[in-house]
Amino acid sequence: MSLFSDNIRNLRVQQKISQEKLAESLAITRGRYVKYEDGTSEAPYEILKKISYYYHISIDLLLSVDVRKIPMDDLLKLEDNRILLPITVDKEGESFIEIVPHKARAGYLTGYSDPEFIENLQHISLPWLRNGKFRAFPVDGDSMPPHKSGFFIVGRYVEKLGDVMDGKTYILLTKNEGIVYKRLNKNGKNTLVLHSDNAYYKSYEVKASEILEIWEFACSLATEEFKPDDLSPESLKEVLMDLRREVREVKEKLF
Repeated sequence: MSLFSDNIRNLRVQQKISQEKLAESLAITRGRYVKYEDGTSEAPYEILKKISYYYHISIDLLLSVDVRKIPMDDLLKLEDNRILLPITVDKEGESFIEIVPHKARAGYLTGYSDPEFIENLQHISLPWLRNGKFRAFPVDGDSMPPHKSGFFIVGRYVEKLGDVMDGKTYILLTKNEGIVYKRLNKNGKNTLVLHSDNAYYKSYEVKASEILEIWEFACSLATEEFKPDDLSPESLKEVLMDLRREVREVKEKLF
């Protein structure tokens, strides 16, 4: 027996569905379905997908989590039948903000769809953030000034790629790079261009198929004070404008 076979059997019994009826809904024979439920045969992807849609539970959960331990009514259901995570709420019924610490940053790529991983994260509540699902991610590197390594970006979950707005900043979870924070622009239906506010870093493209999650910037949490020499993007722009003006003045004197 496997966790998957236990899950589909428990779900079927819980909803009082016969094996024959379920097999019919999956467009397979009862004998074939029974093998998945008793663990003597592994379900191919197409069947996994059909079972996922039938019960409105993500494949991730069916394969890796004992669904009996999850409050199914408290799961955030997304498009394409994906389920993000159990929602924990405060006494007013508002969802908490989970904090992904630096030590869990690498593990988030594999744990983002695991309810137990998410539930073990620390959480906070900010009174000005309402009407959405929020999560705080650690900043890594200097590609998005004035945010520094050690700061946190709080993002609001974006359910559809079409809701992404050009020029705004987002936290992305991608298959190849994990967590990144960039300024986005759409480049066709299935590609996004990721820009850094620090001109030292080049822009690059990411296919929609590589993106696992998108979180729109909601606010940032600084973990140390700013120093006088921390130049904002506006200050950097002023410096470049001054240099350009000086170069132009030199050219005019020479020619």
